[in-house]
Amino acid sequence: MSKAVGIAVVRSKVKRRLRHLVRDRLDRLPAGSLVVVRALPGAGDADHDQLARDLDAAFERLLGGAPRGCNPPGAATDSSCPAGPRSSGRDPGGSAQ
Repeated sequence: MSKAVGIAVVRSKVKRRLRHLVRDRLDRLPAGSLVVVRALPGAGDADHDQLARDLDAAFERLLGGAPRGCNPPGAATDSSCPAGPRSSGRDPGGSAQ
């Protein structure tokens, strides 16, 4: 985990939260899958619920759900998805990718 996430205590807390959240979602993955979860700098400031929402959105993209840039299920806005990804660069927001 990058030091950009925060100091050691914050990185450990984020790591524990993500490990717990991923454990609850492993049954959604095909058998034998390998997944790497990378915490972005915003993960240190995110609460448990925000990490869960970001992880669910990442799983939806991974498993063929909504394309990148679309609102995850249950998002506050209900605008329709664009035809493609919103940008080709790194996603500066969010907490998990």
